[in-house]
Amino acid sequence: MVEIKINKSNENQRLDKYLLKYLNKAPKSFIYKMLRKKNIKLNNKKAEGNEIIINGDIINIYLSDETISSFKEEKQINKTNSDFKIIFEDNNIILCYKPIGLVSQPDDKNKNNSLNDQLIYYIYNKNEYNNNCDFTPSICNRLDKNTSGIVTFGKNLKALQSLNNAFKNDFIYKYYLTAVYGNITKSGKIELYHTKKDNKVILSKEYIPNSKKIITEYEPIANKNNKTLLNIKLITGKTHQIRASFEYIGYPIIGEKKYNQNSIKDKFNLKYQFLHCHKLHFKKQDEFLSYLSNKTFTCEYMDNSFKNVLNFFNYNI
Repeated sequence: MVEIKINKSNENQRLDKYLLKYLNKAPKSFIYKMLRKKNIKLNNKKAEGNEIIINGDIINIYLSDETISSFKEEKQINKTNSDFKIIFEDNNIILCYKPIGLVSQPDDKNKNNSLNDQLIYYIYNKNEYNNNCDFTPSICNRLDKNTSGIVTFGKNLKALQSLNNAFKNDFIYKYYLTAVYGNITKSGKIELYHTKKDNKVILSKEYIPNSKKIITEYEPIANKNNKTLLNIKLITGKTHQIRASFEYIGYPIIGEKKYNQNSIKDKFNLKYQFLHCHKLHFKKQDEFLSYLSNKTFTCEYMDNSFKNVLNFFNYNI
């Protein structure tokens, strides 16, 4: 039998979510079976699993030490590269620059060297993360592999919850730089319906089954030789939203391959679409991250191929 006392570092999460982290090799079905059979109790009472645990709560797991050990696995911390650059860091969060070519989270082709893996290894090396604990730090906003810019990372549970809540409720504004073919002279807003098919985004002016509405605001910064440098504000955030939206309205992004139907060749010889998350603005934040309220962070780091585009427009971040 194990008794776990919840403290301020791991409170304010669902009981079942906590148990899945604590018994990290156990299937969800096993957790719910143990709850039904009262082999796991919360404050000496039967629990359903959807309870929000708070500081001072007691979880009792009435299983043998051997069974508990078989469902617990120490998290492996793999040595990684350090391809990112720090923009801001304190005891709670990291804001960092993700370069093009680096995936945000592990995938089938990049299992151990994603940005998330690199940041975990970074704070582990600084003795700011104990891999025996029931919490795993994580990034909170993702960028496509070949999109660069600012990514946020929560070092502790409360920071991670605060950041995720802020993104979910639009308390953090995300701004991107992009350049497109064609002259855009006025600010505007693109409102479309978004769905995916065969790893490609499908957009429509009218609702289609299983689609979600997307909104992209844009403001021209400079025009030159039938090209426009734009500042983008994402109101929603769906897969390839910016890339597909500008192709849809007839202004494909420079360097774009996937959504450039006319296969326009750019003078910059970019390998990837020019898209860079250059700014985050924190609106009023919750109590835990209140010190970030009304602060703006800008990413001046950028691949040289992207800097060439900015130089073409005589623009500096």
